[in-house]
Amino acid sequence: MPSFSVDCRLRSHAVAGIFRMRGSTSLKTVPYVRLSAFYFFWFATLGAVLPYWGLYLLELGFQKFQIGVIFATMMGAKMVAPVLWGWIADHYGGRLLIIRAASAGSIAAFLVMMQTTSFWPMFAATLIYAFFWNASLPQFEAVTLNRLGEAEHQYGRIRLWGSVGFIASVLGLAPIVQHLGVPHVLLWILVCLIGILAVSLTVDSHGEQISEAPEAGAGFWSVLRRTEVWSLLLVCFLAQLSHGPYYTFFSIYLKDAGYPEEWIGMLWALGVAAEIAVFVALPRLMQRLGAYRLMSLALAVTAVRWLLLAKFVDSIWMLILIQLMHLATFGIYHAVAVSLIHGLFQGRLQGRGQALYSAISFGAGGAAGALLSGWLWESWGAAPVFAAAGGVAILAWLVALRGLRRQA
Repeated sequence: MPSFSVDCRLRSHAVAGIFRMRGSTSLKTVPYVRLSAFYFFWFATLGAVLPYWGLYLLELGFQKFQIGVIFATMMGAKMVAPVLWGWIADHYGGRLLIIRAASAGSIAAFLVMMQTTSFWPMFAATLIYAFFWNASLPQFEAVTLNRLGEAEHQYGRIRLWGSVGFIASVLGLAPIVQHLGVPHVLLWILVCLIGILAVSLTVDSHGEQISEAPEAGAGFWSVLRRTEVWSLLLVCFLAQLSHGPYYTFFSIYLKDAGYPEEWIGMLWALGVAAEIAVFVALPRLMQRLGAYRLMSLALAVTAVRWLLLAKFVDSIWMLILIQLMHLATFGIYHAVAVSLIHGLFQGRLQGRGQALYSAISFGAGGAAGALLSGWLWESWGAAPVFAAAGGVAILAWLVALRGLRRQA
């Protein structure tokens, strides 16, 4: 185990993370537009897939269990792709080359998905698509944070454009889906994927520079064995496991409750709008509350959110409140998690650290959540599945109370 002094230095860096205000550093020396544009297109793709892909598969005649398997495949690829490409990037460099190759691969695979109407070909094409698409974001997170340097606290100002892209997709596609049909969503996804590749070609290699080497004794497995590290990863796994029913079936849940596509899109967008607001406010919140309290708050709100969703789907006012909670369940949770991971996995471990976070949380946790919710949805019904998700979020909160306290 590393010495106590090394632990303290790493914890201090992790807690300060992205949100510590240091000096008067600005974004003037950073390619703000190009970095932001990547997040815009990447999350605009997600904003088309999450609300509408399930509806598209339903229209093709897929069963709900099959839809759960497809979403689990998308998320499960995050268990392999980010870790593999992160290891390659940390050992051999070429982080931007990996991002560009992964972006091109995702375009090719999606072109196949656009022509596929049966389950097994769709499963295979989705697996290939997800393997490439999930490889790019963790590496770009490392590029962004390295490029920001002493302006790490400005991460939220760049990342919020991902939320803007998500909102643009869900709101812009809602009337298209309503009047022209769900299949028209596919063209927008393709445009966004091409945008990701185009933007990645404009970013220079400055963001590939690797910061200082990790301190002696702080190799990858040494860091991974630390209590606060595996506790954080377990918390992230459980948090995303609890999101499985939401990401996979929220649109279908609302449609079954009688809501039109426009309302479904607006409710998705409302959640992400709340996320943007919290990204702007996070530097001040981090200074006042610290990473530990913010993570605990986010997990507690997550549990309440799923329990309310299980009970009050028929109330539009409760749904508005539930979606506003997204500011904590994703906005605070994700930004704090990225900050802590960036502080705990330093130097040449950065790529693998961000990749491992993506693999454990959005990969393993998201895949397990999608698969379990698809399996249980048919036999339990919607409300019990969301109630169970609330229970998983409570478990994540309890793990955080015990395992992350030393990071306060």
